[in-house]
Amino acid sequence: MRRKAVYTTGEAADICNLSQQTIIRCFDSGQLGGFRVPGSKFRRIPHAELIKFMTDNGIPLGVMEDGNIRVLVVDDDKDVLALFSDALGRDGRFEVATAENGYDAGLMTSKFQPDLVILDYMLPDINGNEVCQRIRSDSDLTGIRILAI
Repeated sequence: MRRKAVYTTGEAADICNLSQQTIIRCFDSGQLGGFRVPGSKFRRIPHAELIKFMTDNGIPLGVMEDGNIRVLVVDDDKDVLALFSDALGRDGRFEVATAENGYDAGLMTSKFQPDLVILDYMLPDINGNEVCQRIRSDSDLTGIRILAI
């Protein structure tokens, strides 16, 4: 996602993985700083205020940190890893890391902090369901989306 100076409540909601109504409530209560567009009810959130809100509330900064979407591809088939790495790597919006088993997926998820995990459900050491459960049980990883294949 391209870094902007000011975000709408809808954009902030998408970035934070929250509903727009939640963002509006936080704005109106003063938890999220910003300003109203003169002569309207529209709310705007400056970049620095959105970062502060995300940090204060434990929301992973993900895309906000470097502008790239971080994707972890987990598969025991090296050809599949190469396919995803090549396809996503050619697109300047993605930073890609790979893991060949569930154990490495756990290590890489904590270290790499991906925005998305593309996960092979049938791994050699543990199945994809167990990897999902371990990611979901870690409160620091709540914003990660998982796509099982």
